[in-house]
Amino acid sequence: MSAVSLAASNVLVKRGGDILTARMVLSIVMALSVLPFAFFVPFPPRETLPFFAVSMVVHWFYQFSAIRALHRGDLSLVFPVMRGLGPLATALIASLVLHESLSPWQIVGLVAASASIIVFAMPTGATLDARRLDRAALFWSVMTAAGVGLYAVADARAVREIPTPMTFIVWLFLIDWIGVTTVTLWQRKGALMKAVRPQIRGGIVAGVLGTFSYGLAIFAYTLTDTAIVTALRETSVVFAAAFGAFLLHEGFGRRRTIAAVVLACGLLLMQAGA
Repeated sequence: MSAVSLAASNVLVKRGGDILTARMVLSIVMALSVLPFAFFVPFPPRETLPFFAVSMVVHWFYQFSAIRALHRGDLSLVFPVMRGLGPLATALIASLVLHESLSPWQIVGLVAASASIIVFAMPTGATLDARRLDRAALFWSVMTAAGVGLYAVADARAVREIPTPMTFIVWLFLIDWIGVTTVTLWQRKGALMKAVRPQIRGGIVAGVLGTFSYGLAIFAYTLTDTAIVTALRETSVVFAAAFGAFLLHEGFGRRRTIAAVVLACGLLLMQAGA
């Protein structure tokens, strides 16, 4: 459920055209969607505030990297890369910070997923400009993947330290909107309302879906290893690539179809091999 709602949320952000403004609307909606719950969950203990601070920094790094990637490349190209490499980044960071490790079968799944990502992400542009665009999109996609690994580990560590997981989920979303909103206000000054108006409908739906998607993922961090949660959630690449092809009329083709299926199988093998 987290994977499907994640893919749908990203498609709605991409369809809006102005990725930065769409992301701001999405983040504000996510904050508003959890606001009523703030009155029913405990306030974060003071000793856990540093965990919130770390999570906020890495979430903002991820968000701005994702905005750059989505601005520069097709959703069906950049999304599989930035999400598909996420489990690899998560596994590496989790092994260092959380002392989590992968089984042999999980390593096989991770290698299969990484190989399929390389095939999926090969430049498809026929001109030099298109190839440059692909390289720029891939760079920011890799940065986004690093952000996925960082926020997954930071959030897993935080939610495991807080007695009530819902406290972290609610307060994370209540704070998360500040960074992207500040940048959007600065970048779109003088034309903010004109930029926001086309994003409202899609942003509301995407925000609710985003809250549902990552709220489920954060809760899952309390149940099993971080890399396993991230790997299973990243099967969203198949849904996102399909959405990009059918809703946004982006190129897909047989090579990407096969690579997306192999990617999903590799990620599922990571989860099943635990």
